[in-house]
Amino acid sequence: MPKITIIGNTSWGNTLGVLLSDKGAAVKLWTRSEAEAKKLNQERRSYSSTSSIGEALNGTDLVIWAVPSQKLRENVNQARDYLTDSMLLMSAAKGLELNSGRRMSQVLAEEIAPSLRGQICVLSGPNLAKEIAQGLPAASVVAAQDVSLAEGARELMESPKFLLSISDDVIGVELSGALKNIVALGAGMMDGLGLGDNAKGAFIAWGWTEVVSLGVALGARADTFYGLAGLGDLIATCSSNLSRNHYVGCELAQGRCLSEISASMPHVAEGVATAAAAYQLARNQGLDLPIINLTYKILFEGLSPGRALIEFNELAANHH
Repeated sequence: MPKITIIGNTSWGNTLGVLLSDKGAAVKLWTRSEAEAKKLNQERRSYSSTSSIGEALNGTDLVIWAVPSQKLRENVNQARDYLTDSMLLMSAAKGLELNSGRRMSQVLAEEIAPSLRGQICVLSGPNLAKEIAQGLPAASVVAAQDVSLAEGARELMESPKFLLSISDDVIGVELSGALKNIVALGAGMMDGLGLGDNAKGAFIAWGWTEVVSLGVALGARADTFYGLAGLGDLIATCSSNLSRNHYVGCELAQGRCLSEISASMPHVAEGVATAAAAYQLARNQGLDLPIINLTYKILFEGLSPGRALIEFNELAANHH
């Protein structure tokens, strides 16, 4: 029986716990406190929880970090002394680190022993946790520089209702999952402003063109953005009522301030910090990306989302 450790008492972490234990794996979920672990164990879930990182990682085959992207570095540090070269190390977080612009696999690589860096893989795709928790079918992508590593992770995780593809384009898979959240924020703003599906469709297409441009400049393959980890995730996140980023965009358009929206949410909308990181990465690459710039200004410079209506023609002019 394979042993899998999930780091993160998040909706995605708990969903993966159910999914993988139902497949027959022995799953341990690590929580930050004994109280959290006790509560989860009292709920008689199909996996066990512990607040001891050593216990969680003892003899495991696969470690999955299912934590908010801005907390990944901290969580890897807590686990690093217990990691061995027999473990696959997976990031299931979708985001860019705020100050550094690092992808999650880069953060992971920086915080573990150099000898373990070849064990890193990433998981990304249209993964709305609530649907998967309800037993609805989903598909995702496991990416690693060595496809045999990705294949090993797929064998441990795939099930009839959770299908996995493999890729060696780690950069493209990670950037697809992170940057699509910026487009979803904008799509939510379009809905919140009542601009209609035609305008939203145009906005999404223009935004995705910018994402691909930035991704290719950062070393990704363009075709990855039109596959499951890219277009598949984009469609789910821009259209679903379960999307946190779409929700934040919609609420901003209706006049609520970002701090108020964030404080009222039980989970993190990854697109907010990622928009700031992407804005800086684009500037570093010398790219003029109007939609990413506009989203950044709304989030961090106080620009009214209503400007999206005024600037619609300007956006169109930039994307002919």
